[in-house]
Amino acid sequence: MALKINSSQVIDEVIKREALYDLRLSDTNLTTWALVRQTYLILYRAAELRLKKVGITPEKLAVLWICRDYPDILTIAEIGRILSRQSQSVTGLLNRMEEEKLVTRNPKRKGRPFTEVNLTDKGEEVCRNGIVAIRDLISVIAPALSEADQQLLQKLLGALRQSVIADLEVELTRPPDFSAVESIHIKW
Repeated sequence: MALKINSSQVIDEVIKREALYDLRLSDTNLTTWALVRQTYLILYRAAELRLKKVGITPEKLAVLWICRDYPDILTIAEIGRILSRQSQSVTGLLNRMEEEKLVTRNPKRKGRPFTEVNLTDKGEEVCRNGIVAIRDLISVIAPALSEADQQLLQKLLGALRQSVIADLEVELTRPPDFSAVESIHIKW
């Protein structure tokens, strides 16, 4: 009897055992850049591995979560704004998600000059499973920082984000239908 090996499992195991470099460079700015980038990539990979177990990618979970909780009619352009993505990349992602029966798109019609995006029952179930996986990941990672440290990190990352936004000459605003002063409530 031949042994079947799943190549993606082998790759995942190799990645788990890979050594990562602790890059402390002679330039403080470059060290900060490298640390932020490396942390993002590692967090993203951890999310990918957790979500793979429930059959979804981080990008698809983000779209499903938005579809589930957005308080108004959801459009492709609005998904793009929330995800900081161009509409054409969102359209490609939605094409794949529609094929998988996770979302539906209701085309433009009289009085509605845009395409609406809606969650299907299957999409709701996949979203629920994905949120459980992400919440579990966060519960493992978050205790590394106290609440005060998390607030400080949010402040520092916010300052970095503002600097990049200024460099790109884009505007950062709150989504419509959300309070300008209150935190956006998340439904786990």
